[in-house]
Amino acid sequence: MTVLEAIQRSTQFLNDKGVENARLQAELLLAHLLRVPRMRLYLNFERALSSAEIDSLRAWIQRRGQREPLQYIIGSTSFCGLELAVNPDALIPRPETELLAEQGWIFLNGEPSASFRSALDFGTGAGCLAIALAAKCPAARIQALDISPKALELARQNATHLGVAERILFIQGDGLEALPDDSRFDLIITNPPYIPTAEIQKLEPEVRDHEPRQALDGGPDGLDFFRRLAAQAGLFLKPGGKLMAEFGDGQAQPLAELFEQQNWIVESALTDYTQRPRIIILRAEHGKPLD
Repeated sequence: MTVLEAIQRSTQFLNDKGVENARLQAELLLAHLLRVPRMRLYLNFERALSSAEIDSLRAWIQRRGQREPLQYIIGSTSFCGLELAVNPDALIPRPETELLAEQGWIFLNGEPSASFRSALDFGTGAGCLAIALAAKCPAARIQALDISPKALELARQNATHLGVAERILFIQGDGLEALPDDSRFDLIITNPPYIPTAEIQKLEPEVRDHEPRQALDGGPDGLDFFRRLAAQAGLFLKPGGKLMAEFGDGQAQPLAELFEQQNWIVESALTDYTQRPRIIILRAEHGKPLD
């Protein structure tokens, strides 16, 4: 079987299974298998695949046909130019979360400070936000919090591989209660679970059946974790500190109202690549008690 034949047969199989962008998916899997850039496949259409390569590709294509995410099959994904290992213990980092990371490092690098800058990644998962901040803000110290020990281990491995582990403290626990009472940060950044419980069954099979539900389910209206942050996060911010969070479709207005009721100031709500509101930036009114 040649490269071209493998692409054609794989594309047809994935199409029959309802996989979007089937040709692209087939090419990405084959390119990863052959360890070449995807476009180089076009220069090698007549190259014959070995029996071992055919067997490996067939197994991968079958897994993709079962709607397992491509990133889990190849074991990695790119985030802010950083190659991160991923597995079903943590959510696959999304492109829109790169916009959140960028806002975080712009803020941390922006204003001179007499002391080092500090940030908390709330619900770190695979570690994408914490690692991006550590990579882009060499003077900053980062803490990465998650309830899942397996997700934290994955994040720790990613940080070690990318050479930033010495500047990230990984903490296992359920929410801000896991932090010492005297913890204070310039930035709290988070991509928390925000899918309403009833909506999870309507998600694509790649998400619904393979990604950890714990990282998706935000409660009946998707705002459970934001309520906890609105009530508690201000107590963990330094004066002038900010909270930056990713949120779901239709949540911009209720989210702003939720935080304003807890004495937060909404500085801005930013859109993602599809021009949907996706990121909220807030600061707490210090000196006023939070309910």
